[in-house]
Amino acid sequence: MPTYKITTLGCKVNQFEAETLAGRLEAAGYTPVPQGEPADLCIVNTCTVTRKASMQSRQMTRQFIRDNPGGKVIVTGCYAEIEPEIIRSIPGVSRVIGQADKTRIADLMVGEDARAVIGGNMKDISSPLRGGSDWRFSLPKSNRTRPFLKIQDGCNSFCTYCIVPHARGRSRSLPVNEVIDAARQLSAFGYREIVLTGIHVGNYGVDLHPKTNLTNLLEEMIRINIVRRVRLSSIEPKEITGRMIQLAAAEDHGQSTLCRHFHIPLQSGDDQVLERMGRPYDCALFRSLVSDINREIPDAGIGTDILTGFPGETEAAFENTVKLIESLPLTYLHVFPFSPRKGTPAFTYPDQVKSAVIKERANRLRRLGLEKKETFFRQQRDMVHTVLVEGTRDRNTGLLKGLTSNYIPVIFEGRNELQNTFVRVRIQTSAESNRMRGVLEIDTPPGR
Repeated sequence: MPTYKITTLGCKVNQFEAETLAGRLEAAGYTPVPQGEPADLCIVNTCTVTRKASMQSRQMTRQFIRDNPGGKVIVTGCYAEIEPEIIRSIPGVSRVIGQADKTRIADLMVGEDARAVIGGNMKDISSPLRGGSDWRFSLPKSNRTRPFLKIQDGCNSFCTYCIVPHARGRSRSLPVNEVIDAARQLSAFGYREIVLTGIHVGNYGVDLHPKTNLTNLLEEMIRINIVRRVRLSSIEPKEITGRMIQLAAAEDHGQSTLCRHFHIPLQSGDDQVLERMGRPYDCALFRSLVSDINREIPDAGIGTDILTGFPGETEAAFENTVKLIESLPLTYLHVFPFSPRKGTPAFTYPDQVKSAVIKERANRLRRLGLEKKETFFRQQRDMVHTVLVEGTRDRNTGLLKGLTSNYIPVIFEGRNELQNTFVRVRIQTSAESNRMRGVLEIDTPPGR
């Protein structure tokens, strides 16, 4: 049987698509091999959100070519969509396949096209990124306890620094009935939590007929009680509704609920920088939103993205960002240094910030993020949380590991039978690798 392996860079959507592709390849007769072993078919699922991601995509492509001298190396994903000619120029690349055709790779490996592939007569494929739902949905082959479910793709926002809309196309949504059907299947497979993901997930439903929105979808999933937990990936500030906060604030009584965890991109804590970025909100809105969530859900996990070094970010503007973050009950930060992306307006903006300054600012923000996380972890000590136990143990300690609703990774003593169940754990102390150490509440039976 032919063998395959896939390496994926970038976001949760890319990971979902890679898992979906793996399932289709195996249905077509391909067998997976570990990353260290050669394979007949090698797929690099690339990312281009930053210049570093593009560089890493090229590096991984060259590594696959070196490690698999007899295999076919196919490069797909966002970087392959944006700069296919650069990928094509790498000696040893068999084919470049654009974003819209990523999920067709399994089909391309069978029948007449497979003979062309084996014979080396391979043509690149790049179909237009359409406005409709142009991905062929199927359930992913996931080894995760909390699988991703892609409900949306593309973006209409075109922030001035972002290349992603060019790589992913316009916003398009999976119809509600298909989301519900997929969630039911995942539940039937034994999954207890589903992570809803997309490129601009808060824009879900605006392209459907009739139109709907993410809040309506969440209410329907919780009403039907498909899975115990529904978790949101990143969602924009203006797209979090009061009803979403209410759903997350609801008590967990063994029924379906929205996780008490919001990841809300801020990008900058300075209004002038936000305006130049093309972000459709100001700092006052962000402050009010985070304060509302914290008031309704005091133990909520609230993370954010920060992009530092944007052209024109003065020292005063950077300090505004620091002060805003310090003043809010955020629990962790994802910090990104600005990198100019060809094809975006910010690529030609004046007042570019020096790379050394960007590095210094990013390091300061990361330190602040660690302080925020440590403060949040300390606040959780001696609290009892419901934890979904993962299917594998912690590699360093051999203990069970799991995740709370409010996004705290926890390790604790317990039996293997508890894996993929809900248990009650009392948080005790911080542990290594950004985890908390806890103790199982043995008087509380595990949930379904």
